Amino acid sequence: MADEKLAKLREATAGLTQISDNEKSGFLSLVGRYLSGDEELIEWAKIHTPTDEVVVPYDTLESPPEDIEATKKLLDKLAVLKLNGGLGTTMGCTGPKSVIEVRNGFTFLDLIVIQIESLNKKYGSNVPLLLMNSFNTHEDTLKIVEKYANSSIEIHTFNQSQYPRVVADEFLPWPSKGKTDKNGWYPPGHGDIFPSLMNSGKLDLLLSQGKEYVFIANSDNLGAIVDMKILNHLIHKQNEYCMEVTPKTLADVKGGTLISYEGRVQLLEIAQVPDAHVNEFKSIEKFKIFNTNNLWVNLKAIKRLVEADALKMEIIPNPKEVDGVKVLQLETAAGAAIRFFDHAIGINVPRSRFLPVKATSDLQLVQSDLYTLVDGFVTRNSARANPSNPSIELGPEFKKVGCFLSRFKSIPSIVELDSLKVSGDVWFGSGIVLKGKVTITAKSGVKLEIPDGAVLENKDINGPEDL
Repeated sequence: MADEKLAKLREATAGLTQISDNEKSGFLSLVGRYLSGDEELIEWAKIHTPTDEVVVPYDTLESPPEDIEATKKLLDKLAVLKLNGGLGTTMGCTGPKSVIEVRNGFTFLDLIVIQIESLNKKYGSNVPLLLMNSFNTHEDTLKIVEKYANSSIEIHTFNQSQYPRVVADEFLPWPSKGKTDKNGWYPPGHGDIFPSLMNSGKLDLLLSQGKEYVFIANSDNLGAIVDMKILNHLIHKQNEYCMEVTPKTLADVKGGTLISYEGRVQLLEIAQVPDAHVNEFKSIEKFKIFNTNNLWVNLKAIKRLVEADALKMEIIPNPKEVDGVKVLQLETAAGAAIRFFDHAIGINVPRSRFLPVKATSDLQLVQSDLYTLVDGFVTRNSARANPSNPSIELGPEFKKVGCFLSRFKSIPSIVELDSLKVSGDVWFGSGIVLKGKVTITAKSGVKLEIPDGAVLENKDINGPEDL
């Protein structure tokens, strides 16, 4: 039955003219693995907590010599790659998420470019920037990158693969059934980065320039900056792959974690966990770290493994309903590749290297006085005593960036804030200070305005009378 399905799918895929032969074979290989059910199930009893040799504590890394020439040598072996395939739709924006303004009028992409420019200028190095787009972000990104034409850094863009969504009940590619617009296709997750680097010719280009490592991170993680201690460690120890992990808090219970399994280091995602052990997986007692998706990978090793077709990462089936049709898309994650590389390690990094902006509540954090901006780097305010950030929950009125910005005359001071919960039609004046635990709830149909200069400490506000 599975063979019949695959044969039918192969025939239908052969007729798709919109994608390359590489994309077709990648897609069919993924579907073939999915249909054969060759996914190895994790045996819970074989899971071990990794030792400090496998997940190295960041503070045990040696600092490289503070020498400009030595640092330049290290940096000349590095390329930076940002995953730029995501759209800003969840935050109410059109186009790539990386062009949302984060702070002082700068977008994610501006900050990334400024960071690399300052590094190259300081050390006389040539660290290039690569952007992996999806077909959703490609055209917009090309236009945006034009504004950096006079920048001193080399910027390369390439596309990750484009695979057809599969119509669930017939198991055929949707574009072969007449769905020719963008909705017929999907980008198959960031695990696709390795074949796409190779197929685009960018991998060989980097190798020809003498590059040895690529630092991969999500474009919306403001903490993912080049770190000389990590780069120095990997080059000296010849680790082919490094995943940055950071201590888990209760907000990160769904994040993947690193385990030692049958003598290798492996990523364990919540989807792989047997139902009986999900609570154990989510607890922060047994699994203390999670994957930040900041990855450092050796370029020669990528070439070796892609050429051998050896990167068989766990398949993530993602069933969806699009335009009323039930479709299936199969994806993979870059972090899951860790088990195929030699001498792969995790490094347990400070939380400051994980500062993603997934929602407007995250935007409020990074736009506030909790952070300052220097040379494109977002640095945390040392006046904050609490090592963790305040928890912020904003109601649906704040979900879209435009609405969020219009509801704040200026972003309140939150250096001494523990938690903020806002619901209803709430508007903030300028110069507001929030401390401790603050809850602001506007009753249905009532517009609640917090006046300029208000100082709210450990307050529960349900109307103007509570101010």
